[in-house]
Amino acid sequence: MKKAISPEAGREALRALLTEGSPLGPLKVMAKHVGRLFQIPMPFFHPYIVFGPEANRKVLVTERNKVLWRNTDPVTDLLDRGVLIVDGEEHDHYRKLMESSLHPSTLPGYTDMMIRHADRVTSEWRDGDLVDMLVESRKIALLIIMDALFSKDVWNDLPHIWTPILKAIEYISPGAWIIWRKIPRPGYRKPLRELDAYLFGIIEERRKEKEAKPDLLQHLMDAGLSDQVIRDQMLTMMIAGHDTSTALLAWVFALLGQHTDVHHRLVEEVNTLEKPLLLDQVIKETLRLYPPIHIGNRRVAEDMEFAEGTVPAGERMFYSIYLTHRDPSIWEDAESFCPARFAQGRKTPPFAYIPFGGGPRSCIGAAFGQAEARIIIAYLLKRFNFEFTGHRIHAHMGATLEPRPGVKMKVTRRISNNRK
Repeated sequence: MKKAISPEAGREALRALLTEGSPLGPLKVMAKHVGRLFQIPMPFFHPYIVFGPEANRKVLVTERNKVLWRNTDPVTDLLDRGVLIVDGEEHDHYRKLMESSLHPSTLPGYTDMMIRHADRVTSEWRDGDLVDMLVESRKIALLIIMDALFSKDVWNDLPHIWTPILKAIEYISPGAWIIWRKIPRPGYRKPLRELDAYLFGIIEERRKEKEAKPDLLQHLMDAGLSDQVIRDQMLTMMIAGHDTSTALLAWVFALLGQHTDVHHRLVEEVNTLEKPLLLDQVIKETLRLYPPIHIGNRRVAEDMEFAEGTVPAGERMFYSIYLTHRDPSIWEDAESFCPARFAQGRKTPPFAYIPFGGGPRSCIGAAFGQAEARIIIAYLLKRFNFEFTGHRIHAHMGATLEPRPGVKMKVTRRISNNRK
């Protein structure tokens, strides 16, 4: 049976909100006091929150047919028929069209392209510059995803598309619309139209080309999809594919900046070892502490029974990857950054670590994103010294979980002529 929230827990949750400046603090308090199933006690907004291996397994695998991805949210308004927010056969059809472009076998062919784009961004850095790794990571990730999936070099277009992309991400991020769906939201129509025009322009350009290209855009066109549905998949993959990588890269540098011992060891390894084990451990631990897609939003189609209670049909339900990844009953010293917990031979319970979801709807770009992170982090650490400024960083619940107000680091070049 669902537990009631005590006044003490309510006060602690409020203190956590004021201290951390994010709903993540109150969610951890609720999890501590109530358990792995609780309901948000707000007027007009009272979704169920579930977390832990049992909930993850049911939502993602064994009872996934009891939940629907499609909701009456801005995400649906923006992405329309995008693969991320459709259900059933429609989802399966789109996903099958996309999988070959992101299959692990294709990854070696992207390495040089990824390094080339990282080099273009960092070529503008000067010794002693204070750079924001949240911003710089987004530039790199955008260049990579647009080139990999659509064979589009957007370097010269970044000034034009930067604000529309940020507005699109902001549009689907949590906000007052959660409580009042019809709340006026001025300032979005123009940039979103500009972004649409840009994507439709890419489609139009491709249709005029005589030679086919082996990328995702070509697969979508060859499948006979309408321009509108192609746009939906392009926008879905552009946002999901670059924003998650942006968050991961930025958090890695934030954590390395705050843990200089790990930073120094990692620099030594990437400079001396062909396959530095610590790099994978750092990436995995970063994804544990700050999973980019930190929470999943579902609509319950049938009653779902969990060990700690029932979520009735018709309710909104969130399964929290963030809370699972910080559950002290699963993870020793759960709030600490400890890459060694992912050393070879150590195991975690099934569905206790799910930074890319799980089951048939796991992140289609998981392998691509991890390869991208390894390549870009190693490239940057080999070529630059990074000195963290020590400013306060908090986790912001946007479309992804990102470090705010950014990750400010002083950079100096280590190797000036190495471009390999």
